[in-house]
Amino acid sequence: MTTPEARPYRAGFACFVGRPNAGKSTLTNAIVGTKIAITSNKPQTTRHIIRAVLHRPDSQLVLVDTPGLHRPRTLLGERLNDLVRETWSEVDVIGLCVPANEPVGRGDRFITGELASLKATVLAVVTKTDLVDKKRLAEQLLAVSELGEFAAVVPVSAVSGHQVDTLVDVMTGYLPESPQLYPDGMLTDDPEQVLVAELVREAALEGVRDELPHSIAVVVEEMIPEGNLTKIYADVYVERSSQKAIVIGHRGSRLKHVGTTARRQIEELLGTRVYLDLHVRVAKDWQRDPKQLRKLGF
Repeated sequence: MTTPEARPYRAGFACFVGRPNAGKSTLTNAIVGTKIAITSNKPQTTRHIIRAVLHRPDSQLVLVDTPGLHRPRTLLGERLNDLVRETWSEVDVIGLCVPANEPVGRGDRFITGELASLKATVLAVVTKTDLVDKKRLAEQLLAVSELGEFAAVVPVSAVSGHQVDTLVDVMTGYLPESPQLYPDGMLTDDPEQVLVAELVREAALEGVRDELPHSIAVVVEEMIPEGNLTKIYADVYVERSSQKAIVIGHRGSRLKHVGTTARRQIEELLGTRVYLDLHVRVAKDWQRDPKQLRKLGF
């Protein structure tokens, strides 16, 4: 009796692209099953390239979470766009995310055009399917398939988990045959300090007015493990004194809330108790200043 041939092991890199708030980071977290990318309803939430690794018996999918491509208004914006394009040119599979509950627009067409010249396999991923009925979804799938030449069009909901496994099957099918790229059990190659800083920034972004999100940066100055306690000293940077007042809040109430929220998430990430010491500092117009950008890790 002949045994079926073992499927070749596949490993490679993939990323989700799309306009801001298309559900890219939420989908990355749903696939890996843990919080690696920060999510927020503010555009440009993701600023660093974070690699999340999904291990399967026959494959390893390395998801690269990139900032969204946007029209840059500052030096920071230009650097983020360069970072995105560089990543696109290096991955094996790209999933273009288009939300099911919003009409296909100029931004989607622009990004589809940008992807056309790449060597990667491009899939269309219709996200947030839990927010629409079947008729609306069918219309959206048709509209998305007319955007360009896609290897497949896959509807998913990161929130309900619907079709997330199917999407992973489709993506891994297009990865090259390759030995494992990362050791078993490794979920991300990002240094813990970057992830901690991102969790603090996510907490600081919640509930602030529109003028603030791009102006917030977080630098973890020190992380000191002491038994089952990790002491973390971090600075939250804004561009103006008026923004500092917003982040701190009335009698420090907002900053206290940011600290409590971030600490819970960080404790989950590190698996230890956390003492979190936050300070808000002003770095004037840092998004336009090359020296400040370098200092803040961009």
